[in-house]
Amino acid sequence: MSEIEFHFDFGSPNAYLAHRVIPGIATRTGARFRYVPILLGGVFKATNNRSPVEAFAAIHNKTAFMELETRRFLARHGITDFRHNPFFPVNTLTLMRGAVAAQHADCFERYVDVVFRNMWCEPKKLDEPEVIRTVLTEHGFDAGSLLEQAQRPGVKQELARNTEASVSRGSFGSPTFFVGDEIFFGKDQLRDVEETFARRVS
Repeated sequence: MSEIEFHFDFGSPNAYLAHRVIPGIATRTGARFRYVPILLGGVFKATNNRSPVEAFAAIHNKTAFMELETRRFLARHGITDFRHNPFFPVNTLTLMRGAVAAQHADCFERYVDVVFRNMWCEPKKLDEPEVIRTVLTEHGFDAGSLLEQAQRPGVKQELARNTEASVSRGSFGSPTFFVGDEIFFGKDQLRDVEETFARRVS
């Protein structure tokens, strides 16, 4: 086994922070991370879940601790450019379909980097079509072609299948990781992901 699955949605700040830490884990372990685009809204609907911001909004100590935990994570990994998106929550349906389209257009890794950065480092309202188009064009993508591909039935169906398959394996949010048949949820479990992978390949 040489692969770890990373099920993600751009709308999750914790998925972005995991994305920043993944290269170090890959270097240390030799693991290849397979990024699997899913639609977080679809996962929430299927599992009766809600985002932490919504679920814990009225629990002052919980939200304060979540912010503290994020600051600790940022400090531990030397991440200095993370910013909360003032437009949060952002509808990511077009972005996630775009991720599937980018996989077929052989520009997936660059697409993921650009969208994550413009969601969580240089935050923009990425559920507005013209904002998405401008960001993609400015970073050298053929925005028209990619966004057209994102609306094709096959791409829509593939994202839906990814989401349904993720839920059927136990996921209820993003980021979710699979090491073989073992599931891990959240950026705080990346140490367990790394240790489990290393143990399985040793």
